[in-house]
Amino acid sequence: SFLLLFTFMMVLGGNNEMAGFNHTGVNHAVFYLVGIPGREDLHMWISIPFLLSYVFALLGNGLLICIILIKSSLHEPMYLFLCMLAGVDIVFATTTEPKALAIFWCNSREISLNSCVAQLYFQHSSFISESGILLAMAFDRYVAICDPLRYTAVLSHAVILRVGLAVVLRSFSVILPDVFLVKRLPFCHSNVLPHTYCEHMAVAKFACADIRVNVWYGLSVLLSTVVLDALLILVSYILILNAVFHLPSQGARQKALSTCGSHLGVISMFYLPGIFTIITQRFGHHVPLHTHILLANICMLAPPMLNPIIYGVKTKQIRERVVSTFHSGTMLSLCD
Repeated sequence: SFLLLFTFMMVLGGNNEMAGFNHTGVNHAVFYLVGIPGREDLHMWISIPFLLSYVFALLGNGLLICIILIKSSLHEPMYLFLCMLAGVDIVFATTTEPKALAIFWCNSREISLNSCVAQLYFQHSSFISESGILLAMAFDRYVAICDPLRYTAVLSHAVILRVGLAVVLRSFSVILPDVFLVKRLPFCHSNVLPHTYCEHMAVAKFACADIRVNVWYGLSVLLSTVVLDALLILVSYILILNAVFHLPSQGARQKALSTCGSHLGVISMFYLPGIFTIITQRFGHHVPLHTHILLANICMLAPPMLNPIIYGVKTKQIRERVVSTFHSGTMLSLCD
């Protein structure tokens, strides 16, 4: 993920702010998460946007899943992929935010090595799953616009199920070696992580062994999944735009483009924060560590929170269903 690449750059470039943590004779069966380093006195205030974002992510994505599953008219490829995306967003946010809130509220910084490895595993695998689902949604838009007559035949429910399984199996299988790569490492440096969650290379940096295998394997995973997905999405939209601009009427062109608006918004929320984080890490050498950590957390929180809002605003069927649901609930409460 972009978070992996962010940490690779820290590893390869060094990070002097971590020097104060290095020591020996510590228990590496347990790690300690600092939270937002240098801003511990503000943890209670920082927790407010974290909590609100997490609650919005759970409620928004949960509502989206319920609406799509209940309303039979939404059992179409685009909405079924959106349902998968919402489920992955819930997992993605839940892997890190409860622990971050525990750090902010209760100073609960301790995390076992096994829990740390499990957290980084589900965090990275859900990120790659989201990238794969966005690629599937791009293919859905390509077929809908470029080959509409074969849309239902190409994207049948059986095909959608297979695509969903392939996305999940890919993400979980490519990240599984990370578990063994981390568990095999002998640790002899600090066990204090200046972050709100565990991350593969952040943990590997504390090893007293060669971690080049970890670095290059993680980079190869990034290139073969997220970066490849982004390139394929770009190709799909080049083909889509080429088909749209060959449509005979302006009304048809606008209608075709409007069906892609929500997907483009979600893609932007997924990739742009990560790109911005990488640029900041690469060129912002004087940017404080707590700023980098906050940016990394924004990358974790923004997509799960904003994806249901984007689709709720841009998609008429979902918007109408949400309005009718709340309207019905209000009427029932008034009758009671």
